[in-house]
Amino acid sequence: MTILCVRFQLPPMCEAALPGLLGLLEEFTPVVQALPPDGALADLRGAERYFGRTALELASVIRVRALALHGVDCVIGAGPGPMLARMALRDARPGLTRAVPEGEVREFLAGRPVVALPGVGTRTARTLCEYGLDTLGRVAAAPLSTLQRLVGARTGRELHEKANGVDRGRVVPNAVSRSLATERPFTRDELDPGRHRRALLSAAEELGARLRALDKVCRGLTLTVRYADRSATTRTRTLPEPTAHSAALTGAAYALYEALGLQRARVRSIALRAEGLDPAERASHQLTFDPVDEKARRIEEVADRARAKFGPRAVMPGTLAA
Repeated sequence: MTILCVRFQLPPMCEAALPGLLGLLEEFTPVVQALPPDGALADLRGAERYFGRTALELASVIRVRALALHGVDCVIGAGPGPMLARMALRDARPGLTRAVPEGEVREFLAGRPVVALPGVGTRTARTLCEYGLDTLGRVAAAPLSTLQRLVGARTGRELHEKANGVDRGRVVPNAVSRSLATERPFTRDELDPGRHRRALLSAAEELGARLRALDKVCRGLTLTVRYADRSATTRTRTLPEPTAHSAALTGAAYALYEALGLQRARVRSIALRAEGLDPAERASHQLTFDPVDEKARRIEEVADRARAKFGPRAVMPGTLAA
C-alpha cells in the first residue's frame, strides 16, 4: 500500500486552500498529483523508506497536520496503485484510512458492481450487465476474448486487467494552477434534474466570467457529481476549440451531465472544472456567422463590465442564457 488518495473536506467555494494542502503532502513526497477541487494522489514509496514508516502511519500524520495547520479534516484511501487507492477512498471515513492490502485486492474487487471501476461508464456497464457480468468478480472470471467481443479489443483488455487487480496507473505530478473550478452544493440531497441543470448553468457562467477576467481560455471541462452516499462520478470532455464563452461551456456541461444517465440520483453537489488554461490571445475562434451567437458574446462583454464595476453579483446567474 504505497499510494494514498486524499480528499480534503474543504468548505464549499474554498478551493483556494488546495495548493497549501498539496504543499503539506509534498513535505512527504515530491510525487503528488492534484485532483481538484479537493483531492490528491501521493506516491509514498520513497517516503516509506526515508521516514521508516508505513503508508498507513504516514497517512495518520498527514491527517493530523492537515487539522492542526489548516483546520481541514480529510478522508484517505490507500492501495498498491492509484486505481485501487481511489476505489478505497469511497469506503473511507474521517479519522479512518481505508486500506487495500496487496494480498486482498481480488477480494476487495470481487463483489463490487462494474460501474465502481474507474473509466467504466453507463453504456459499457449496461452492455456487460446484459450478459450477466454485473460484478467485477464475474468480469475477472470471464475469458478475455469474451470481453473483447463485447466492448472492443483495447477496452476489453483494460477491463480484464483492472477487474483482476492489475493497476498500471502512475501518480503524475501536475500543477493545480492550470485549471479553475467551482462547486454548487445543494442544501439537501437533490433528485430534481431541473435543479441539477440550473446548478450547471450557474457554474458554467461563473467559470466563463472568471476565465474572461483572467484573459484565459480552457481546452477541456470536467464534471464531478457527488452523491448522498459520499461516492462521486467524474467525467471530462475536450472542447471543440479553446473557449471562455459561457454558452459553449454550458453546452459542454449539459452534455457531460446527460451522458451520466442519472436515474433518480440523490445529488449532494455538482462541480465544474475548466482544464488546460491558455492565454486568450493564443486561441482562435471559428466564425459561425450566427447572429444569436454574436449577440450572446456581446451580452457577455456588457455583463463582464457590469461585474467589474459593481461586483460579481451584478449579473444574476442564468440571465445570460435567458
